[in-house]
Amino acid sequence: MQDATFYYRDEQGATTHLGSLLILERSAHRLEYEHLLATVEKRLSLVPRYRRRIREVTLGLARPVWVDDHDFDITYHVRRSALPSPGADDQLFDLVARLMSRPLDRHRPLWEMYLVEGLADNRMAVLTKTHRALVDGREALEINQVIVDDQQSQPDMGEDIWLPDPEPSGGQLVVGAIADVVTRPWELVETVRAASAPVATVGSVLAGSLRRIGSVMQMATDAAPDSPLNGTTTGTRRFTVAAVPAQRCLEIAQRHGCAVNDVVLAAIAGALRRWLLSRDIAVDQHTTVRAMVPLSAYQTDGGNEKLTSDAEWMAEGLRGFVTDLPVGEPNPTVRLSQISHLTGRHSHSTRRVSMGTRSWLPEVGPATFHAMSSRAAATMSGRSFNVPVSIARGPGSAQYLAGNKITAIYPVPALVPQRALAIGLNSYNGEVFFAFNADRDIMWDLGAMTEFLAESFDELSARAR
Repeated sequence: MQDATFYYRDEQGATTHLGSLLILERSAHRLEYEHLLATVEKRLSLVPRYRRRIREVTLGLARPVWVDDHDFDITYHVRRSALPSPGADDQLFDLVARLMSRPLDRHRPLWEMYLVEGLADNRMAVLTKTHRALVDGREALEINQVIVDDQQSQPDMGEDIWLPDPEPSGGQLVVGAIADVVTRPWELVETVRAASAPVATVGSVLAGSLRRIGSVMQMATDAAPDSPLNGTTTGTRRFTVAAVPAQRCLEIAQRHGCAVNDVVLAAIAGALRRWLLSRDIAVDQHTTVRAMVPLSAYQTDGGNEKLTSDAEWMAEGLRGFVTDLPVGEPNPTVRLSQISHLTGRHSHSTRRVSMGTRSWLPEVGPATFHAMSSRAAATMSGRSFNVPVSIARGPGSAQYLAGNKITAIYPVPALVPQRALAIGLNSYNGEVFFAFNADRDIMWDLGAMTEFLAESFDELSARAR
C-alpha cells in the first residue's frame, strides 16, 4: 500500500525520488566506469527490487505490482558523466540539481546511478537517484547500503546468476485484483490514485503511527506558520551542501548541556533566520519555522544510555514529530535553549524506548534512513509543517567504494509537495554533512544558505566559549 502511494504521487514539482552523493578520493587504480558497473552488478542480489519494475493492473483494479524486468540493462541505470574544467564543487552541485530534476523512467526499475569524473583535487563523485517506492527499510534498502565497504579491499561476492521470474499475464493480474478487492475492499486503489485527495487522506494508513508520538505531535494537526517555504513548487531543483566538524557540534552541546541534534537544529534555525532577513521578510520575536524531524536512535556506550551531549531522540521503528524552530529569536543561546526544551519534551516522554531494546535504525544506514524519513514526511498534511529535516548517523570510520576512500557522504533529500526546501544531514567519519535540496524558482538564492549556516555555527561557538 505504501509503495503504491509514493508511486502515484509523482507529479510536476514533487517527483518522489531522492539520492545520495558520495565524494571519493581517487586511489592509485582510480575508479573506472567498468569497475563501478561490475561492483553494482555483483551486489544487486542484495537489493532485488533494483531489478524489478512496477506494472500497473488493467483499469486500475488493484495496486500496481512488482515484476522482474526481463529487459534489465545495468548500463542504462549506471551511467557516467564529467564536469568541465575546472571541476569546481558548484559545478557538481548544479549537475546534481539537473539530474535530480529529471523524472525516472516508469517503464524500468526506478533508479539511476552516475559516476561523475573531472572533479577538482583528484576527486570523483557517485550520485544515486532512487524512487521512494523502491526503499522501505525492511525488504528493500537503498543501493548505497550494499556497494560501500568498511575496508579498502573488496569482499568476494561470487558470481550473481540472476534469472527473472515469469511475468504474470494481464488476466492473472485482473483475477488477483478481483480477489484482493473481495477480501480487502477498504484498500481500493482509488484512495491512492485520487490526485485531488489531500496528502493526509493518501497517507491515512501511516498517519496513525505518527499520531501516537504524544503531546509534541499535536502541533502536526495545526496549520504551520505562513512561510515562503510553502507554496506551489516546480519540477526544477537547486542543490548545495555544507560540512561541520562533529567535534565542534559536540563541544557546543557539552557547553550547553543539550543534545547534538539540538545544536544542529539551532544552527539550521539561525541559517533560516538569516535567509528570511535577506529576503526583507518581517521577522519578530514570535516568528517560527515548523520542522518535521524523523527520529534517529540514541548512541550507546557499552549498553549504557547517554543523556548528555551526544544523546539523540529515539523511537522504536521510524517515527517523526514536528517542532517549531524559533527563527525570530535573535539570541543564539536562547534559540538553542528553546529548541532543547521542545525536543526534550519528546525524548524524556514515557514513550521513549529504553536502551535495553536495540533499535534497528542504525542497521539500515543513513541512506536508507533518509529515504524512510521522506516517506514519513510525505504522509503528513500539506500545511502541517514548513520544512522536513532528516538527521541520520553514519559510520564513524572511513568507508570505501571499489577501493576508493569516501571523503564525504551527502544525502539528497526528496522534496514533498508544497515545500520549497528539504534539509538532510548525517554524520560520517568525524564530520557532519548538511545538504539542501530546493525548488529552483522559489529558492533562487539557495547558495547563500551555506554561508548562513557557517555564521550560525560561529555565533553558537562564540556563545559557548
